[in-house]
Amino acid sequence: MTLGALEETLRERPDDLASWLVYGDRLRERGDPRAELIRLAERRSRVGPGSGRDAVDREIDALVAEHRGSWDAELPEGVSAAERRHGFATAIAVEWEDDDAPRVVDEVLRAEPFATALRIVPPESDPAEFDYWDDDTDEDGEPLPSAEVEAGVLATLDLAPFTSVDLSYLRIGALGAKALAVSSYFRSEAAGGESLAAAAGPGRLRTLDLRYCHIGDSGLAALAANPFFTGVRRLHLQRNALGAKGVRALHAFGELTDLDLRYNAIGDEGAEALLAAPFAGSLTRLLLYSADVGDSGARRLAAAPQLPPVLRSYWRSV
Repeated sequence: MTLGALEETLRERPDDLASWLVYGDRLRERGDPRAELIRLAERRSRVGPGSGRDAVDREIDALVAEHRGSWDAELPEGVSAAERRHGFATAIAVEWEDDDAPRVVDEVLRAEPFATALRIVPPESDPAEFDYWDDDTDEDGEPLPSAEVEAGVLATLDLAPFTSVDLSYLRIGALGAKALAVSSYFRSEAAGGESLAAAAGPGRLRTLDLRYCHIGDSGLAALAANPFFTGVRRLHLQRNALGAKGVRALHAFGELTDLDLRYNAIGDEGAEALLAAPFAGSLTRLLLYSADVGDSGARRLAAAPQLPPVLRSYWRSV
């Protein structure tokens, strides 16, 4: 198996210790200390809780402490590793600076083959300004992106390798969401040879955090129109200037189990649209305030047989 094929296998099956051991042999040939981390992980899997495992943990911690600085130094400027596995970055944070984030993400992916979680860190913002974002719209009522964010460049962001993407507090506006929605098509065209149908296939994305991104109903509808995004199971949409129309767009996300709709004035009509969604009975968590749906909407949710009993019970207590 080629090194690239082995890395792809481990991206898909990160708990496949046998494949990690094969990969470790390749690393050992290159004198990479992460080969020893993989060997120690295999040894740890064979010892039960107690002094034996504690001793292995100390060896792992010492090896990580010795090399973490050099591993971090290999990352591009403005990038940090939020999580690592066997020394390899699995979750990365990229600062949004001069709209260069898409290029930096590409650079990181070439260096970190097992990165599956992406966080884009927004420019510094004053939290006191967030309350005024809902009024920041164009003449058509579309939420506007921040002046610090060139929303169109999001069309070049490569999300295909990621299972988790966090853009929270990056005010991309409706335009940014629409650019993000075409990113899979754009990347496919740039790569050449891949059909539009293939580019529109389901992605591996399972968690999408868009809190305070200010995408509006039209931005959410654009994401919902691309199957690349609709396999998401955890979707965080706190404060995004959404209404009932946006909730109806959520019907395309048929696999949702965790949904955050706080601080969106969806009203009674939005509550009704939520109950008509194909995922209503599968929700394990729904973050929503009574003020978001109004008294009538709250009563609908409290009495809705579509919702799991624990969620109905919550709304009966509101």
